[in-house]
Amino acid sequence: MHETRRRVAGIALLILIYFAIVFLIPKPAVVKPEGWRLFGLFVTAVAGLLIEPIPGGALVLVAITLSAIIGGLTVQGALAGYSDPTVWLVMSAFFISRALLNTGLARRIALIFVRHFGSNSTGICYALAFSDMTLATVIPSNGARTGGVVLPIIRSIAELYGSKPGETARLIGSYLMMGVYQCSCISCAMFFTGQASNPLIARLAGGAGFKITWLSWLLAGIVPGGLAVLLTPLIVRRMYAPGIHHTPEAAAFAASELKGMGPMSRSERILTAIFLGVCGMWITSDIHKVDITATALLGCSALLLTGVLKWEDVRSEKGAWDLFFWYGGLVMLGRALNDTKVPQEFANGVAAMFGGLGWPVLLGTAVVIYFYAHYAFASITAHVLAMFPPFMAVLLAKQAPIGLVVLAFACFANLSAGLTHYGTTPAPMFYAQNYVTLRDWWRIGFVISLMNLVVWGVAGVAWWKVIGIW
Repeated sequence: MHETRRRVAGIALLILIYFAIVFLIPKPAVVKPEGWRLFGLFVTAVAGLLIEPIPGGALVLVAITLSAIIGGLTVQGALAGYSDPTVWLVMSAFFISRALLNTGLARRIALIFVRHFGSNSTGICYALAFSDMTLATVIPSNGARTGGVVLPIIRSIAELYGSKPGETARLIGSYLMMGVYQCSCISCAMFFTGQASNPLIARLAGGAGFKITWLSWLLAGIVPGGLAVLLTPLIVRRMYAPGIHHTPEAAAFAASELKGMGPMSRSERILTAIFLGVCGMWITSDIHKVDITATALLGCSALLLTGVLKWEDVRSEKGAWDLFFWYGGLVMLGRALNDTKVPQEFANGVAAMFGGLGWPVLLGTAVVIYFYAHYAFASITAHVLAMFPPFMAVLLAKQAPIGLVVLAFACFANLSAGLTHYGTTPAPMFYAQNYVTLRDWWRIGFVISLMNLVVWGVAGVAWWKVIGIW
């Protein structure tokens, strides 16, 4: 009964939001009535992703259905997002990640890092952070990557040293939970496939005239991201020092687990070859001109043909199909909304309010507001959809370099997930282990946020200048 009341109340709130936008907010003269109704649907869908009276995929499906009835779109136009290459790129990456998890190759990669770098607590933190970073090159689900692969290894190592929730949490478990989670947010910012909404950001940027490829995102993120990953475990150790520093047993544990796994299986060897082949083709896409989505689909096809990935795995990958519905729908709504001229009108209005500021000051101010606005979001995707398009439009109206604007907002959307214990999917998974108090989570998250603002805002911006982003 409580769940029913919550759902009814949530749906009623969304209906009120829609009618308030369409009937109470004055419509700009250049926007047609159906375009304004479409804007109302878009804002309502984003609000729905925040409060979730029904699952996000179902909610977006309702929104795109209504867009064909009251939003001025044809049925073909309303469903066009599901044929977008970006959607299928993310879907393909999910299927490849399923093979990585099923074969055990993802866990093997993490254990290899721990075996080589796990002689002390800081080394373990780096080992697991590097594991997550490696998997982020192809696994767009940070829930599966960080929560599904890395988190169980953290818990096993913590318990190996008798560090459990409660009095012994600070021996090593608290440090690893906090350090690795913060590093995982940086991994999300470093790669095109680091997090599910990154390709959506690339899609929005492409619509504004700035193309992002897997390789260009890698080049942009590797220097500031690498520096931030190197600093994060040290800062967390300073603030949240573990009681145990020397951990030779962790390396022995990893070696034992690897021994128990045995030599790489046929499936793992095939998957490794395909994994490296897909990444290699993504890196060299500017040379051979094969679209990165086609490369990802080719990788999935190879996995299916060799039997490493079963069709049943594809059918049962619920996370991918849920993403298909809400992601494809939002891609379409975002594209259609841009045609209504609503974002341009918003940009013109905000630009007029800040008419006395040059774009550098405006960009710095906007980035800080955008970054700390994530306290109000439990989803990176919802944050991006709500704030990325209008902020980008405002800065471009002020003649800011488009590459600098896009990458700043793209990266800081991911980095901001480290602020809270609900900032992105793995956050509640880590927090629920009860190794870190709420006060410490927010305290450390805020300090790491300052480090990220400095590293990405100074070293990152300088690096982007060097490689010609702006």
